[in-house]
Amino acid sequence: MDEMKELMEEMPDLVTLSDEEGNEFTLEVLDEVDMDGNHYVAMLPVYDDPKDMMEDEDPLVIMKQVSEPDGEFFEEIADEEEFARIGDVFAARLSEVFDIEQ
Repeated sequence: MDEMKELMEEMPDLVTLSDEEGNEFTLEVLDEVDMDGNHYVAMLPVYDDPKDMMEDEDPLVIMKQVSEPDGEFFEEIADEEEFARIGDVFAARLSEVFDIEQ
């Protein structure tokens, strides 16, 4: 039973999103934070080809998770100040694990 729990903890938390054209993207959730009454998620794209991963210059995706009566969804953070503030929070939190320039 403990082996199953350890396996579940090691498995990445993956999310599949689609854009307005119907293109699907799979992302791995790295971190989540609640701030100013909102829930934010930092994610990395999952690539089939490692070469694509190496070519991605700014892979970190930060989105706001929104809950509505018909479900939950992610939306881009349009406000530049809000994005910068949340980006700084995630950079500080993730800098212990990843090489992030602040």
